Amino acid sequence: MNKAFVKETGENDNEESLPPRLPPGSKNYMTPCGYRILRAELEELLRVERPRVVETVAWAASNGDRSENGDYIYGKKRLREIDRRIRFLTGRIDNAEVVDPGARQQSDQVFFGATVTICNTNDAAAEQVWQIVGIDEADVSVGKISWVSPLARALLKAYEGDVVRFMSPSGEREVEIVAVRYE
Repeated sequence: MNKAFVKETGENDNEESLPPRLPPGSKNYMTPCGYRILRAELEELLRVERPRVVETVAWAASNGDRSENGDYIYGKKRLREIDRRIRFLTGRIDNAEVVDPGARQQSDQVFFGATVTICNTNDAAAEQVWQIVGIDEADVSVGKISWVSPLARALLKAYEGDVVRFMSPSGEREVEIVAVRYE
């Protein structure tokens, strides 16, 4: 059978490992910090990780029988993963639109890069602080949400003091914008 019709084992087995997708026709907005992190990862892969794996694969190939050579088989698989990640990062970096929230004049309107303090209309004591960032730098555990998330979409272009509604996984929610700042 032709190799084009055979899926290699372990390839794309975990759908959760797929990187987030940009909405069609949208720009890849990111903060300067997020851009630096992606560039650093790309440089690490190109200058350190990939050469090390190529060296291992070359050594393993020189040992002879490749069909039962674990170093060779694993090395080739890891090389494919690295090359796939390099292509992904290169595409994201090439299409990046870097927006510096610190350069924006302070405003009470929410735009990309804003750090927004919100509170539930039902429970005013429970304030949350979120920064609206690019999809590749979103990390809920440190208070960074993607600009394409339901909450961020509801907040964008709203003003301090506005009450916005959005659909969360637990149902419709209503939050009030307490403060907006750009750092």
